[in-house]
Amino acid sequence: MGSTSALRAAIRTARPKQWTKNVLVFAAPAAAGVLDQRDALLETLVAFVAFCLAASATYFHNDAADYEADRLHPVKRTRPIAAGHLSPTTARVIAGVLVVLTALITFPINDGKLTAVVAAYLAVTLAYTLWLKHEPVIDIVAVAAGFVFRAIAGGVATDVKLSDWFLIVAGAGALFIVTGKRHAEQVELGSDSLAHRSTLGAYSTAYLSYVRAVASGVMITAYCLWAFENAAKTGDATWFRLSIVPLVTAVLRYAFVIEQGGGGAPEEVVLADRTLQVLGVLFVVTFMLGVSG
Repeated sequence: MGSTSALRAAIRTARPKQWTKNVLVFAAPAAAGVLDQRDALLETLVAFVAFCLAASATYFHNDAADYEADRLHPVKRTRPIAAGHLSPTTARVIAGVLVVLTALITFPINDGKLTAVVAAYLAVTLAYTLWLKHEPVIDIVAVAAGFVFRAIAGGVATDVKLSDWFLIVAGAGALFIVTGKRHAEQVELGSDSLAHRSTLGAYSTAYLSYVRAVASGVMITAYCLWAFENAAKTGDATWFRLSIVPLVTAVLRYAFVIEQGGGGAPEEVVLADRTLQVLGVLFVVTFMLGVSG
C-alpha cells in the first residue's frame, strides 16, 4: 500500500467526524460564563484537542481489536482495518503515539488534573473493549461515561466547579443517546445483531425504549430544575426558562429520529438533521443570553 493510501486509511480510522462529540468540553466553561477569558478559552481548547487525540486513539485500538466482528457489519466492514487497508499492528502503534501526545499536552493544565480525567476516559474505554462490552446494561453505561468524561474535562481544565445538576444532565443525556445507538444497531443488523455485538441479543425493543424514556425524563427534569434555580440566582426572568423549550424539543426530535431507525451514528444525525441544528442554535443562544445576564 502506498504512503498516500496508508495516510488516507489512518485518517479514516481516526474518524474526524466524531470529534464533534468533543464540543461537550465547552459545556461547563460556557455555563460558568468564563469562555470570554483568554486563559479559560485556551485551556478548554487544549481539552478539546486532547479528547480528539484520545478518542482517535481508542478508535484505532478498538478497530484493531474488533476487525473480525466488524467484517460482519454492513457498514463497519468498510472501515480500513476490517477492509485490510490498515494493519492491526500499525493501528495499535498509532494509538500509542496519540496517547503519549495527549498526556504531553494535558499535563501542564491544572496540575495534571486534566490528564487524570483523560486517563480515566481511556481506562474505561479499554475496559469496554476488553470486557464491559459483553456485559448487558454495563456496556451502555460505559459508553455513556465517555460523554460524561468529556463534559467533566471542560470544568477540570478551567477549574470550574461542576454542579450536581450539570452532571445529572450530562449523564442522563449520554445514556439516552447511547441507548438510541443500540436500538439503531438492532434495527440495522436484524438477525445478525447478536453476531456483531453479544449484548444486542440481550436487549428487547421494549427495554431499550424504557431506558430511553427514563434517561430523557431524568435529563429534562434535571435541566428544568437547574434552569429555574439559575434564573432565581441571577434574576433572569426569561432566557434560562426559555432555553428549556428548544432543549426539550431537541430531545423529542432525536427520539423521533431513533424511532425511524436513525441514531446509529449520533454525530451524523446532528450533522444531517437541519431541525436539530436549528434547535441547537436556539438553545445555545437562549442559554448564553441567560449566562450573560
